[in-house]
Amino acid sequence: MSLLEHVDAATSLAKNNELQLLVFKVSDAPGAPFYAINVFKTREVVEAGRHYLTLLPSAHPLLEGTIILRGMQIPVLNLPRWLGVTLNKEQIKDSDILICDFNGIIIGLRIMIAHRVVKKNWSEMHAPESYRMGNDTMVINDTRLDDGSLCLVLDYEKLLAEVIPQAMVNTELSPGNLGNLKIPEKLKTGTVLIAEDSRTAQSHLRKIFENSNLKYKIFDNGKLLIDYVQSLIDPSVIPAIITDIEMPEMSGFTVIQELRKHPETRNIPVIVNSSMTGENNKREAQSLGADGFIDKTKSQDIIPLIISVIKR
Repeated sequence: MSLLEHVDAATSLAKNNELQLLVFKVSDAPGAPFYAINVFKTREVVEAGRHYLTLLPSAHPLLEGTIILRGMQIPVLNLPRWLGVTLNKEQIKDSDILICDFNGIIIGLRIMIAHRVVKKNWSEMHAPESYRMGNDTMVINDTRLDDGSLCLVLDYEKLLAEVIPQAMVNTELSPGNLGNLKIPEKLKTGTVLIAEDSRTAQSHLRKIFENSNLKYKIFDNGKLLIDYVQSLIDPSVIPAIITDIEMPEMSGFTVIQELRKHPETRNIPVIVNSSMTGENNKREAQSLGADGFIDKTKSQDIIPLIISVIKR
């Protein structure tokens, strides 16, 4: 797909607190809004009309069926319908399917048209409080395109949790089930700090820590977490910090850089918890000083990981 041919390496973007977004529309109606997704969660865009859709009986209403792409069976989610847009038969025929990788699970999102790729600094991504009100909010943050148009970034983790729950962590499996692991005193008495902008992911982590009887504090982005850490008289009391990679204002990579830059925070254990599980991201997190990396489908294992890091 030509739009994605010139995407920069994740590492070079991360060091500048930058990201690249694939901008698209789910409707060809005049004035239809722009939406976006991080290009590192995408693989390619294919024309829907060129791929036969196999229907799935008794499937979720948003799960249209599956297509076969290079021998792989890929579920297709009706993104327009999730956003309240109904496409007619002709529009469906003319639409595209955006092939994405979430936590190693490959899915297709039906879109109307892929617009272009734009580069943004995370400081240009905004998350108004209105996006965080209520459980039905689908928008996680926004930015402005060069012509001033508003571009919305969706909470794709919320969509996946609704339609393909196995793509997200199952908090019923093992939160609180720490086996014979001995919890270090610092973790038992301290408060783990978490930077995560997705309400869905926040909810999963909240259940995990509460079922494990451990204290935590969640921040909606990396900058808020860093500001809090810098306000502490003695940051060394923090047992561990968990950070997502994709966040408005400040990315998780920049969070790691900021923590490792100062002597008083240099030794705080940092765990990256992300759905961007590519090897480039894992290597970059490690090179910047992260002590561990866990993908969001395995977040129920994050407590044992923190314990092992503290014990090193």
